[in-house]
Amino acid sequence: MTKKQTQLSLLMQWYKTYGRHSLPWRHTRDPYAIYVSEAMLQQTQVDRVIPFYAAWLKTFPTWAALARAKTDTLIRAWAGLGYNRRALYLRESARRVEANGAPKSLEDWRALPGMGPYASAAVYGFTKQKFVPAIDTNVRRVIGRIFLGIPYPLPSDDDRILQCVTTSPIKQEIEDSRYLSRHLTSALMDFGSLICTAKHPLCSTCPLRDVCRAKKSIQDHPTHDAPRTTHAPKERRHASKTHPDRIYRGRILALVREKNKIEIKKIGKLVDSTFDLKKDSAWMNHLVQRLVTEGFLKQKKSFVTLSND
Repeated sequence: MTKKQTQLSLLMQWYKTYGRHSLPWRHTRDPYAIYVSEAMLQQTQVDRVIPFYAAWLKTFPTWAALARAKTDTLIRAWAGLGYNRRALYLRESARRVEANGAPKSLEDWRALPGMGPYASAAVYGFTKQKFVPAIDTNVRRVIGRIFLGIPYPLPSDDDRILQCVTTSPIKQEIEDSRYLSRHLTSALMDFGSLICTAKHPLCSTCPLRDVCRAKKSIQDHPTHDAPRTTHAPKERRHASKTHPDRIYRGRILALVREKNKIEIKKIGKLVDSTFDLKKDSAWMNHLVQRLVTEGFLKQKKSFVTLSND
């Protein structure tokens, strides 16, 4: 058995004992339910997603139920998950599935709104119960460190990482083991989240420490000096505001959910403690109008409500 096969074997041995097998979306092969979980897990922590996932499937149990959902019901059901656009992407996907049929290929999943390369590969792989190579932050970190010896992998390393898992002997070992093929994606996710973390990897107790090619480099490179592995995306920010526009958009939606109906001119002071009538009115009105244009809110005269389209 080669060193790389030993690495995979140890990883899967750890996963069998310590993997998060109780996660609800790991106990279904329903493509819709798996798709919902991946949409929710984008940019949201697992523990936070679990209760929302159960509630969502109770309210919208099928593609058809979600396709019929009104925007106000949708936004209320999504409240607390953040990045509300994901809720609209989910409904648009459901409407496409109802019109065109369920996705059958990786390309079909990739074509749905909001589905990036990793999410589409994950959903396709989970529904087919096989490993489909795709890179997210956890996969990048685990494969990059253990197999390639890159202590702090960057997106620029993704081609090497992808090649690593799609060439022999790793590819052959995956194909030879049904358990490995079915569960490798979950194992990589869990190991990256629980052991091989970005800021404080548990190298001293890691079950793969003897076969990890990056162990010495990480030990020689203290965590507080570790380079940033990603660059925060540039976000729209008004004047000297503390937060990007995204935060204030979320606050506006939360306010309208709470009040049901509110006069536009009153919104600024309620969502921004530093709101200045002269300096910030045009900006705040622009945020509200964008939410109207994007279908989140509905305006009638000088008031807004959640859209009921």
